[in-house]
Amino acid sequence: MADSLTSGYTVADYLMDRLVEIGVDRVFGVPGDFTLGLLDHVTAHRGLTWTGCANELNAGYAADGYGRMRGMAALCTTFGVGELSAINALAGSYAEHVPVIEIVGAPATSAQAAHRILHHSLGDGVFTHFMDLHADVTCARASLTAADAEAEIDRVLLTARDRRLPGYLLLPVDVAGAPATPPAGALPPPQDATDPTALDAFTRAAARLLQDVPNRDISVLGGVLVHRTGGSAAFAGLITAGGLDHATTLWGKSLFDESDPTYRGIYAGAASDPAVRGVIEDAGALVVAGVQFTDLTSGFFSQHLPRARTVELGAGSASVGDELFEPVTLPAALRALTALIAARGEAGADPTPEVAQPVPAADDRAQVLGQRSLWDQVAGFVRPGDIVVADQGTAFYGMATHRLPTGVTFLGQPLWASIGYSVPAVLGACLAGPGRRGVLLVGDGAAQMTLTELATVLRHGLPAVVIVVDNDGYTIERAIHGPDEPYNDIARLDWAALPATFGPDADARGVRVDTVGELADALADATAHPGRFTLIQAVVPRDDIPPLLDTLARAAAGANRVPG
Repeated sequence: MADSLTSGYTVADYLMDRLVEIGVDRVFGVPGDFTLGLLDHVTAHRGLTWTGCANELNAGYAADGYGRMRGMAALCTTFGVGELSAINALAGSYAEHVPVIEIVGAPATSAQAAHRILHHSLGDGVFTHFMDLHADVTCARASLTAADAEAEIDRVLLTARDRRLPGYLLLPVDVAGAPATPPAGALPPPQDATDPTALDAFTRAAARLLQDVPNRDISVLGGVLVHRTGGSAAFAGLITAGGLDHATTLWGKSLFDESDPTYRGIYAGAASDPAVRGVIEDAGALVVAGVQFTDLTSGFFSQHLPRARTVELGAGSASVGDELFEPVTLPAALRALTALIAARGEAGADPTPEVAQPVPAADDRAQVLGQRSLWDQVAGFVRPGDIVVADQGTAFYGMATHRLPTGVTFLGQPLWASIGYSVPAVLGACLAGPGRRGVLLVGDGAAQMTLTELATVLRHGLPAVVIVVDNDGYTIERAIHGPDEPYNDIARLDWAALPATFGPDADARGVRVDTVGELADALADATAHPGRFTLIQAVVPRDDIPPLLDTLARAAAGANRVPG
């Protein structure tokens, strides 16, 4: 229960208790005068910690990174200016199925009822504008009153939890301090919405499709919705039960142990490695689980999946060929398939030979660093259990095709694709996974968007390694259009000097590397000092891009070409 600041139990206390109950142990945000009293209840609660960020957008990104790791997150902003600053981050959480609860501190109900002209408003005496703007980026919203606060808090939290999408609570300052009754009982657990009849029909249809296909000819393609729907364990069980060949989309990277001998790599349509493409597109039977193809994860919709031989599992439905079965949740469908495969008792696919990570030869150390040598070395540097957060651009697509060790979590934002996301996201992700090292991979253009949040990482003493790809501008945009145009230029920064600037008293080091050998030495030094914050400014040629990104950039250039 909350440690109430007064003798009475309040709506703010009730909200804090419910946040803790659904798995939140910290609230991200920026203080404002409409939230200060509420924040006293955050800091007084024994189960919560306040994490202040440099701005509300960064706080939203941090909450998103935290929510991906823990399954639920909380963000607190002030009315108007604060919530609108954060709405881009909240939209990204909505697009990528991350349940973040935004709590907005609002003017008192009496001021709203009198239509007073208050700061942070549009000056028209209307206080519903900004809640209305959140209608399309949240699954549930409530403007709390003293009469309905407990019920509405429960409704919004449960809807966000069960639909795995953001929720919004507008909390006037007087309502936050209004008397409330402590929860009479626990919130109901999530319910499996599967219809047993639909599941049985799906299972029989899948058995017919798979009956003449040996396990060695069955492949599995996994995507991000497996994780978001709580199906990761069931997904692993299916692969293990049959020793099945499997791949993931770019958006599902690290869904399953990439050191497993049956893991084949990343599938991205025509942009895939030919061997991976063959495993997926030429399979005797294909299970597609939790995949949502986007332009950038499908090679601009160049996937060719054998529909007649495919079992496809969505969040709430399943199909076998052209037959659709619903409601069937993804975890339930995976468990049904696992039982079918396990009952066969067949051997699975031949294991993939282990691929050793490249090690720079002695005579390569003086070579100028490039995208290929950068990501080869970084892949060898990542260790089991790390949290790798990669920003959209050369960082995400350069690292995505490399295998990761056991227990690594790889986070990116390939659908919403808001550059700068990764810097605050690594803060949130590392706070959600204490004891795990964060490895942040970000381009210089993206990092400039949100770089101030590195100061918060340093303030919290997080053991992070930051690799800034310094290639003098928006290289991904140059690859798509305007390689020499000024709109793709950015200011040059001395990135290696930032640790001393942002954390003058912190255990931190910044270093610039220009060659293969210098990068190897910097990574070795970071490994030797696991508790230290390290920023590596990796200078690479301006127009050098990873092969996968080159393919996607060419497709993007064609798709987005302006006629004339």
